Amino acid sequence: MEENYLNFVLVPLGLLVMVGYHVWLFYQIRRNPVGTVIGMNAINRRFWAISMMEDTQKTGVLAVQTLRNNIMASTLLASTAIMLSSLIAVLMTGGVTGRGSAGSNDHQWTGITYNQGTKLMSTIKYFSILVCFLVSFLMNVQSIRYYSHASMLINVPYKNITNFTSHRLTADYVGSTVNRGGYFWSLGLRAFYFSFPLFLWLFGAIPMFICCVFMVFMLYFLDVAFDVGWVADVASIDEETG
Repeated sequence: MEENYLNFVLVPLGLLVMVGYHVWLFYQIRRNPVGTVIGMNAINRRFWAISMMEDTQKTGVLAVQTLRNNIMASTLLASTAIMLSSLIAVLMTGGVTGRGSAGSNDHQWTGITYNQGTKLMSTIKYFSILVCFLVSFLMNVQSIRYYSHASMLINVPYKNITNFTSHRLTADYVGSTVNRGGYFWSLGLRAFYFSFPLFLWLFGAIPMFICCVFMVFMLYFLDVAFDVGWVADVASIDEETG
C-alpha cells in the first residue's frame, strides 16, 4: 500500500519536474537563443552552412565529411535505441508476462524490480522505458534523413543557377535543413535522458524521483550557455577600464 502511494505521488511529481524543465528550456530557446547551448549551436550551424556554400569547390569535401560524422553519431544512437527496445520487449514478453512456478496469473515480479509492485505495474514500467527508446530511435532516424538531404544540397552551386522558375535554393534553406537534423538529434538524446529515471523506477519511486531532480540540475548546467554571459561581462569590463 505504501509503495502504491509513492508511485501515485513521487512518479508524477518527478515527471512533472522533468517536463517543466524542458518547457522552460523551450521558452528560453525561443526567447533568448544565445543564452542556451541549443540556440547557440543552431545559430552556428546556420553560419556554417552559409560559409560552406560560399565556395563549394573548396569546402565541399569538408562539408560532406562533417555531415557524415553527424550521420554516424545519429546512426549509433538509433542502433543503440532499437537494440535496447528489443531487449526491453524480450523482458516484457518473457519475464513480466511469464507464469510463476505455481502457474499463478497474478504473481509478483521478484527479479530486477526487487518485488516493487505487481505484474501490471512492472509492465507499465517496462513499457515506459520501451516508449523512450522507440521515440529516440524515430528521432534519430529523422535526424539521419535531414543530414542526408543537407549533404546533397550543401554542394549545389546555387549562386550559378538562375533557371529556377518558382523556387531557388538558398544557403538559409540548407542551414535550416541542417538545423532540423540537429534538433531531431537533440530530441533523440533527450529521450535517452528520460529513460534513466524510468529505469530507476524499477527499483522504486524514491530512486526515480531523486534521479529526476538530479537530471534537471545536470541538464541545466549542460543547456545554459554560461560562457556567453561571462565573455560579455569581460568585454564590458575591458571597455570600462581601457
